Amino acid sequence: MAKAEFYVSADIEADGPVPGPFSMSSFGLAVAGVDDGGAFRALDPAERTFYAELKPISDRYDPEALAISGLDREQLARAGQEPAQAMDATATWLAAVSEELAATPVFVAYPLGYDWMWMYWYFMQFASNGSPFGHSRCLDIKTLYATKAASPITGSTKRSMPQQLLPSRPHTHNALDDAIEQAELFQNLMRWNGAERPVT
Repeated sequence: MAKAEFYVSADIEADGPVPGPFSMSSFGLAVAGVDDGGAFRALDPAERTFYAELKPISDRYDPEALAISGLDREQLARAGQEPAQAMDATATWLAAVSEELAATPVFVAYPLGYDWMWMYWYFMQFASNGSPFGHSRCLDIKTLYATKAASPITGSTKRSMPQQLLPSRPHTHNALDDAIEQAELFQNLMRWNGAERPVT
C-alpha cells in the first residue's frame, strides 16, 4: 500500500530567469493537505508554513524580475540567509511535517516548471542531502486543472478558471502569501469534479 502524501504549495521569487547565473530571492511553502490514497483532506495552509529570504549567489540580476517581489537586493546580501542554511532548514522542516502527518512530501506549484526548477536546483546545489522531494515528486497545478477542465494547456490560465476555484486570498508577490493563496487554489481543484471530456 502506498504511503500517504502531503502536498506542499510552493512559490519562489527570483532576480532572473534561471538559477545559477541568477539568484532565488525568497521562497514560501505551505502544506495544503494530505492524501492517504483513498481521500484528500485539506489542511489550513497558514498552519504549517516555511519562509526564507536568501543571499544572492551571483552579481547578475534582472531589475524587472527583482522588482516583482519588492525585495531589496542589498538588504538580502546583508541579512539574507546563506543558501545552504536555508535549504537544510527547509529539509529539516519537511522531515518534521512528514513525521507529524505520517506522509511523504509532494511539491505542488502553478506553473510547476518555474518554481520546481529553482527549488530543485538549490536543494541539489546547497542542501546537505539533496532534494527532499527526490527528482520527480511534484505535481503541476496547471496540468491538474487542464485535465479536470478538459482544457488544453494553453487555455488553462487562472483567468479561464470558474470563479469557485479561485482563492479568496490576494496575490501579493510575497512568496509565503502566494504559497498560501496557491494552496487554496489547489484544495479547490482537488475537491472539484471537473468537466466531462468527450472521447472519440
